[in-house]
Amino acid sequence: MINLVPHEAESHLSWPGLLAAIEAGHRLPRAEIKDMLLYRDQDTLLDRAAWIDGLGALVKVATIHPGNAALGKPTVNGAVSLFDNVTGELTAIVDFHLVTKWKTAGDTLLSASRLARKDSTEFLLVGAGTVARSMVDAYRSLFPNARFTVWSRNRDSAAAMGHSVADDLETAVRRADVICTATMATEPLIKGDWLQPGQHLDLIGAYKPGMREVDDTAMQRARLFVDSRATTLHHIGELIEPLASGAITEADVLADFYDDPATFTRQSADEITIAKNGGGAHMDLMTANYIAACWDKRAR
Repeated sequence: MINLVPHEAESHLSWPGLLAAIEAGHRLPRAEIKDMLLYRDQDTLLDRAAWIDGLGALVKVATIHPGNAALGKPTVNGAVSLFDNVTGELTAIVDFHLVTKWKTAGDTLLSASRLARKDSTEFLLVGAGTVARSMVDAYRSLFPNARFTVWSRNRDSAAAMGHSVADDLETAVRRADVICTATMATEPLIKGDWLQPGQHLDLIGAYKPGMREVDDTAMQRARLFVDSRATTLHHIGELIEPLASGAITEADVLADFYDDPATFTRQSADEITIAKNGGGAHMDLMTANYIAACWDKRAR
């Protein structure tokens, strides 16, 4: 029987539960992943697939139509299908937006759980969209005393989030313990000269070769981590450009989630750390599988 998992499944999820599922997924054989992109003017069709032996397979199809905003419709839509690990049969269709929200936030939250100082209280959200809003709940699950400040090019969108609003990005960066970027920037917003000892940066927004949120100086000053080398190093501008210029080398990327967790950790209170969220299809598979399992258990 095919399990139809609606958005209402969210009430059965927890951030600690998702982090445990992601860590368990990375103890299985390394995922096979493949993306396909099709374009029509400004519109995009993204087809992502992943297969993890022992967990199953996933196909996630996303449509990105920027013009939908003018129609009052979501600009991103899609579908998520899960397939049985042994037989290949379709086992579940999971709400696309639910998977995307929890995958993106959970990916970054796992990095923050290992790299952010445990006493972090001042969180800066750079960007005021859907991802930034989801990070508030995610961060609070691990940092209950977190206070949030929001910076956005659109001050009204920042104010709508209901937290403190930063008018000057440099000042806000200097004051933060954790900085989370979730923008569509194509040029760096965060300057490395602004960074302070002990800070952690979670980079989410850049997902294409022509996109960046921090400059070369930031990459050089920080200890660098990624969720997956395979989906970041030669795929996202945040890594492509400093690697090409010689500002960093591949050896400067110290660990990803497939490495020993002991290597994906903060070593001192004063060091600066950066984690890049690449969000590959294998993360969608781990997340969708967790969501489907939680929804299935709720009826038992």
